[in-house]
Amino acid sequence: MSNELIINSTQKGERIVLLKNKRVVEYHIEEKDNNFTVGDIYLGTVKKVVQGLNAAFIDVGYDKDAFLHYLDLGPKFSSLNTFTKDVLAKKNVPYKLQDFKLKPEINKLGKISSIFSRNNQVLVQVIKEPISTKGPRLSCELSLAGRYLVLVPFSNSVNISKKITNKEERQRLQRLMSSIKPANFGIIVRTNAEGKEVAELDRDLKSLVEIWVNGMKSLRDAKPRDKIIGEMDRASSILRDMLNESFDSIVVDEKTIHGDIKSYIRKIAPDKEKIVKLHAGKTKIFEHYQIEKQLKLLFGKSVSLPKGGYLIIEHTEALHVIDVNSGNKSNVEQDQENTALNVNMEAAKEIARQLRLRDMGGIIIIDFIDMKKVENKRKVYEFVKEQLKQDRSKSTVLPLTKFGLMQITRQRVRPEMNITTRETCASCGGTGKVEATILVSDLIESNLEYVLNKQNEKKVTIALHPYLYAYFTKGGLMSKRVKWLFKYGRWVKLLKDSALPLANFKFYNRHSEELELQQ
Repeated sequence: MSNELIINSTQKGERIVLLKNKRVVEYHIEEKDNNFTVGDIYLGTVKKVVQGLNAAFIDVGYDKDAFLHYLDLGPKFSSLNTFTKDVLAKKNVPYKLQDFKLKPEINKLGKISSIFSRNNQVLVQVIKEPISTKGPRLSCELSLAGRYLVLVPFSNSVNISKKITNKEERQRLQRLMSSIKPANFGIIVRTNAEGKEVAELDRDLKSLVEIWVNGMKSLRDAKPRDKIIGEMDRASSILRDMLNESFDSIVVDEKTIHGDIKSYIRKIAPDKEKIVKLHAGKTKIFEHYQIEKQLKLLFGKSVSLPKGGYLIIEHTEALHVIDVNSGNKSNVEQDQENTALNVNMEAAKEIARQLRLRDMGGIIIIDFIDMKKVENKRKVYEFVKEQLKQDRSKSTVLPLTKFGLMQITRQRVRPEMNITTRETCASCGGTGKVEATILVSDLIESNLEYVLNKQNEKKVTIALHPYLYAYFTKGGLMSKRVKWLFKYGRWVKLLKDSALPLANFKFYNRHSEELELQQ
């Protein structure tokens, strides 16, 4: 199974797609000013303590105060709080915690009003990004994730991932990490660590300790709302969590990001550096890999299944509902039970993909096609669980009810991903009345003359719909684009972009900046 990571750089940030066997399975948008990512650590200020909720609202710089429940303080909160106060007071404290004396654990059934009062400063970590009208959710159980390990300050435990099932390997990792871990740091050994040598694990551990020390040095002079330790960008975190032998290529279309990814890969997996490539094709990167078309097909209300069935996906504030339909599949097979089983199995595979792709979280209700046999219901249930093992977000799956409904809860830590698949008509603006489409080509030529002659641009690129691209390039030496060369003495680069509506187009200068056109 091949894995490819495709990164498209835009003015607003990066669009990141994970392909498995050329099919889109994950889609992320990394905005340039995106703060409050899961894993970010901030110096917050207590704004309000709510005894009824046993929680506090913390100001970390977001429009709405973040939420911190008493249970998210963690048992080691007293140690964290003391250490934070000492660092802010500029006392001589050991950033590596080697001589730090841990405080007693707090009471699990305690009250937050006995811990906090208004304007207290506290070190917090984002565990859930702002969603809808809610601010971020916070925790004081700080942790730093690496490729093989998770570092937990103010703890001394070593825990091994439950997915590592080999008893000897678990014992090996337990002995190894207990011998090399620093004092007053706990370790969680991730699934990726299975079979790894001590040198690789030690390198990862030292890197995490260095991140912690640098963060605590910045805390010394920090002000409320400051980000103390930032989680790495989405592309790097995907590579950190998923990079393995099945990764074939990482393709980027921007030189700076290409350099950053290459240096990161060099640090975590030097043997994989050669798979990082810079896209230099004439077509846009998402067009070249046919990603744009897949996204339009996959994010609609109706999603087709390969053998004739289809899904209807509805989103509400409270939950997500997925309805499985057999479509024309029911006309092919004679046995109704077999038809239902086959469509349901096919649907289960696509549903697992859709949950990852749209990053759907919370409660998901799936209405499978009714099956009478208990063993068939169990097959579908086990298959769904198997498919969700590839998902990095935690989920819980319940067996099918007698009505054919399946309930899934999936970890929700960031807003659901969505793409508008229906476009407002570019010509009519939704009024239902359009000008003749032949005028679009005239409008492009008019703007080209304006840009080249009035604005005196030396090098121009026009992004347009594939139909318009074909119109301006057909005829070879007799095409309209060649005629422009003779007319203006400059070659105009045309770029196919199926993300644009038919009558839309964009002009770019030699620095890839969008040009303002005449009205």
